[in-house]
Amino acid sequence: MPAADILIRGAREHNLRGVTLTLPRNKLICMTGVSGSGKSSLAFDTLYAEGQRRYVESLSTYARQFLGQMPKPEVDLITGLAPSISIQQKVTSRNPRSTVGTITEIYDYLRVLFARVGQGHCVQCGETITAQSTDQILESILSLPEGTKYQILAPLVQQQKGEFRDLFSDLLKQGFIRARVDGEVVQLSDDLGLKKHFKHTIDVVIDRLVAGKGQRSRLADAIETATRLSTGRLIVLTEGETAGEKLYSAHYACPACGISYDPPSPQLFSFNSPLGMCKDCTGLGMRHDFLLDRLITQPEASLSQGAFELMKSWKKVGRWRRHILNGVAAAIEQDVGLKEGALLKHPWQDLPTPAQQMFLYGTGQKNITFSWRHSGGVWKHGGTWSGYIGELLDDYIKGKNPMRRKQLEKYMEVVNCSTCHGARLNPQARNVLLTSKSTVSQKKALSLPEVCGLSVENAVKFFENLELSPTQKLIAEEAIKEIRGRLGFLLKCGLGYLSLDRSAPTLSGGESQRIRLAGQIGSGLVGVLYILDEPSIGLHPRDNDMLLDSLLSLRDQGNTVIVVEHDEDTMRAADHIVDFGPGPGVRGGEVVAEGTAEEVMANERSVTGAFLSGRASIPVPKERRAPSKNRLKVVGATHHNLKGIDVEIPLGLFVCVTGVSGSGKSSVSNDILWEVLNRDVNGGKGSPGAHQRVNGLKLLDKAIDIDQSPIGRTPRSNPATYVKLFDEIRSLYTQLPQAKVRGYQPGRFSFNVPSGRCEACEGNGATRLEMDFLADIWVPCTVCNGKRFNHETLEVKYRDKSIADVLDMDVQEALEHFKNHPKIHRMLQTLHDVGLDYMKLGQPSPTVSGGEAQRIKLAKELGKRSTGKTLYLLDEPTTGLHFEDVRKLLEVLHGFVAEGNTVLVVEHNLDVIKTADWVIDLGPEGGDGGGLLVAEGTPEDVANCKASHTGRALAPILFPKKNKGANRTVRKTASDAELNAQLATFNEITIRGASQHNLQSVDIKVPRDKMSVFCGPSGSGKSSLAMDTLYAEGQRRYVESLSAYARQFLGQMPKPRLEHISGLSPAIAIEQKTVGATPRSTVGTVTEIYDYLRVLFARLGQMYCPDCQQPVIRQTTDQIIERVQSLPEATRLYLAAPIQVAVGQSYDKLWDRLGTQGFLRVRINGTTHVLEDVPKIDHKREHLVEAIVDRVKVDNESRTRIADSIETALELGRGVVHLVHVESGRPEPEWRVDRLSLHYSCPHCGAVQMAATN
Repeated sequence: MPAADILIRGAREHNLRGVTLTLPRNKLICMTGVSGSGKSSLAFDTLYAEGQRRYVESLSTYARQFLGQMPKPEVDLITGLAPSISIQQKVTSRNPRSTVGTITEIYDYLRVLFARVGQGHCVQCGETITAQSTDQILESILSLPEGTKYQILAPLVQQQKGEFRDLFSDLLKQGFIRARVDGEVVQLSDDLGLKKHFKHTIDVVIDRLVAGKGQRSRLADAIETATRLSTGRLIVLTEGETAGEKLYSAHYACPACGISYDPPSPQLFSFNSPLGMCKDCTGLGMRHDFLLDRLITQPEASLSQGAFELMKSWKKVGRWRRHILNGVAAAIEQDVGLKEGALLKHPWQDLPTPAQQMFLYGTGQKNITFSWRHSGGVWKHGGTWSGYIGELLDDYIKGKNPMRRKQLEKYMEVVNCSTCHGARLNPQARNVLLTSKSTVSQKKALSLPEVCGLSVENAVKFFENLELSPTQKLIAEEAIKEIRGRLGFLLKCGLGYLSLDRSAPTLSGGESQRIRLAGQIGSGLVGVLYILDEPSIGLHPRDNDMLLDSLLSLRDQGNTVIVVEHDEDTMRAADHIVDFGPGPGVRGGEVVAEGTAEEVMANERSVTGAFLSGRASIPVPKERRAPSKNRLKVVGATHHNLKGIDVEIPLGLFVCVTGVSGSGKSSVSNDILWEVLNRDVNGGKGSPGAHQRVNGLKLLDKAIDIDQSPIGRTPRSNPATYVKLFDEIRSLYTQLPQAKVRGYQPGRFSFNVPSGRCEACEGNGATRLEMDFLADIWVPCTVCNGKRFNHETLEVKYRDKSIADVLDMDVQEALEHFKNHPKIHRMLQTLHDVGLDYMKLGQPSPTVSGGEAQRIKLAKELGKRSTGKTLYLLDEPTTGLHFEDVRKLLEVLHGFVAEGNTVLVVEHNLDVIKTADWVIDLGPEGGDGGGLLVAEGTPEDVANCKASHTGRALAPILFPKKNKGANRTVRKTASDAELNAQLATFNEITIRGASQHNLQSVDIKVPRDKMSVFCGPSGSGKSSLAMDTLYAEGQRRYVESLSAYARQFLGQMPKPRLEHISGLSPAIAIEQKTVGATPRSTVGTVTEIYDYLRVLFARLGQMYCPDCQQPVIRQTTDQIIERVQSLPEATRLYLAAPIQVAVGQSYDKLWDRLGTQGFLRVRINGTTHVLEDVPKIDHKREHLVEAIVDRVKVDNESRTRIADSIETALELGRGVVHLVHVESGRPEPEWRVDRLSLHYSCPHCGAVQMAATN
């Protein structure tokens, strides 16, 4: 397949130093180097950004403005670039509605499968649901009590958007008069005016009848009409005492109970749809519910004696409430077979479980008779019982008293929904089953939630042996093929232990990335540039081969795969390696070596090559620390897949928790141990997973969790603010003479506080220009020149350096600069000790790599005084770290242990495991096959354990054989000839069974990299194949890689009807669009030139005042100060702040407020008055009121005073200050007044203008 290599010239993004590089097309390329050396800057911020930007430019300007388009990277030239897809190491979604099944789209196919071939069962009796005949429906309705008024309705529209004018008109023509729209019966002749963007439910009223003799033939006609209109369904709406509605179906009903159901549809199985979700938890599977152990505080007491905390004793219960409880008790006693009065008088704990459940959760639709005794006798009335907890929930949801809600919250917690038990779906959806011959479950027939509860490994077995009839096999063939394929890809990526209902927020970054990788392998795109960020993270060495096979299959499909990776096996398997360095940050940004693994190993400058070749290594310790008697012990851990294990962690050692993915490492370390430590040792919040207890907590005084999450998500945070170093530096600057004279507080030296920062850029150092559908542009601030602070703040200097100069220093420079300040020097030393001496103090947090963020956190802990009783917990700390970074990290962690502390690491990296003092290995497999303690002891002990996968991986390292190369399996990379042979299969786009529109199951092959013409008579199917099949599928597959938020704006085309398509690349359509007939449409809008003109004029156009045609300007505080300073020397001014007072409001309060703020004079309608002697003002008229902030004379010595006064005046005048020129010899009202503003305004007439927008 002819394809040019990717050529990059002059890449300068972030710390890259004009990198020029040629990357081979259709190869697996590994980019490596020390943390912060520029790998991600080239891979993601240059290649991915430009590849995505070029493809997205082909979309409409409307769609592009929602895509968060990446800015054009700093690079001279990139050629040979394909549309790019980034699979990064981040949690896919924080939405609890997102699961493994929904992310991979397996759940979508499962919904279709269950809707089409699932067997429904009755919710009440469990019988198989079958269709009802018209005669059965007729007999059921005729059995209504005589005299009952009822209506026959035909359901036509269910939860669909639209105005439905044509439907209503058509129904009127057919002779129908009424319909029920969204629950309300209306006249069809009325102008209903439904909102077309809202979902509506419409049932047409067929007839209104009264139950009794002589109605049979009329009712039969109504049933026939209703079933004809609504494809076999009708609703009977009864009135009076038996008011309610019942759905009948000529197609789908329970033969035993006679209950009709809606025929299953894919929406019925969606927990995000009102049709399928559990009503009580709205499809989340969890809800805020009452905990029984908090409610029932005295189980040995009876209900009447106060067994329930929130239920008053019987004597304090009101009469009405008492008669309700008596009626409920009598009904439950009758159902369960208890003696009269037993429910209320017997101890709660002695009551049978069915009686307890009925009282707590209700008796369903059963009619209960309540007896109210009064002087005239007994009044009996009927009703239902929703349960004691149901009443409390209703009280909590509907209650408006915040104190009552707060009281109830003490007894509540987020728990599994008691209605659906975490299944998320409504009862009908939960009772549709599929049968399989596999033995993965005790039951042969499973519901959709039960199938999603299986691990991927077991789900594969379930779908291999489905029991389907020949017709069902034909119907389900496509869906089953997709499900099996996608499950297979998940298995290949080492995710067999995950269940499909696993919530997205609980997935690690590595798991999320591999799930997306599985989805992309399944998409079958060709000619795409895939960029992955350390896909091996979270994978045990045993599972690495499967991942590498997945990456190679992605390459073999005709794609270029770039991985940013530090894993040795991945480097050896890559076709091409690019090594960045030689150091991190400003010391990196160069390509040190590139080529095959052998070529990189031979390069003396390459740190990576040194470790690969064995010239450099992380040594195994000669002696390991011996464990003491002090231990932390987790007893009886049963959380997730843990099998009731006891785990002992010796204190004062470097301890590694290992095991294959899904073996239970994080369940023990994070979900149980950290939650207990945070709650019981740190005094914070914690919700530990299931376990009996944790022993030895008294041996610790502090626990610290150090992960690789960002140290800050905005450019306003930086390493200095995170480690609290900046607080100390700001405190130092407030002690300097220049700051003391001006009364500056620490906030003055923060670019987050208005008083000290440059207001033109709000302390960013650059101004962001929103470019609508184009990427936003950051322009360096012309006022502060990127310094972020205003002129007065920058005048305060320590050793001739301003606060902005300090933020621009790297750690090494700052160490020398602050050598005489012990506290600051000690904090800087910790950053130096973790290897970050190249990092600038003010480097924005979003530009800090994961490994650097982790070391900044370690530096923060190093700066604290050690107690020797601290436990440090780290989950996969080597993520994003090069061999050299791992070596530095281990030095720091072993330093913690040397001071008597305990370091607990969850890790797969063998270089870390081999240096540990103690290893705890869980497994032996992932998911259901894990959760056991396989081995514990020194790394040598674990290496000798034959049952341990970790031991087998450790053995070649700890006990190397004589042949040096024996400890690593070198994967043979494919030769160019082999690759070309594989790629030859992708020389054409193969389409089978295209049936879109009028296409008759077309099979065709379209050559790639050629010009093909589709021709034929009008309406023959040319556009159906080209636009609605090829383009639609090519665009759909690429757009699926974008965020769900972006996809909703793209007008994504539906999946075309076809059996198979392969060899497809992301597609761009240049259609022969019909220009709109609207007079608002012009040549400029159709060609989108007008969109670019709008942006151009908004960003570069000069505004002029409509009244006086003078240029409109916007000034900053510094510019206003400079303008005042530029006035002739000795000019006398009043600096005044205009104050807005609404007509009709009293001025007396304003004078009092100004007096308390320290002001002495005000200027009213051009005349100055002392506050103590203000004339009376007619508050019914409008007046110009100005507070005189200061009276000044312009000269150089007064600059500081003028600056402070102007800042005060702008704050009081809401961004406006008046310069009143004192002109002796003229009446004051005639003095010249200059109006200066921080807003857009006309300097000539003072008119305020709106800022220009697109």
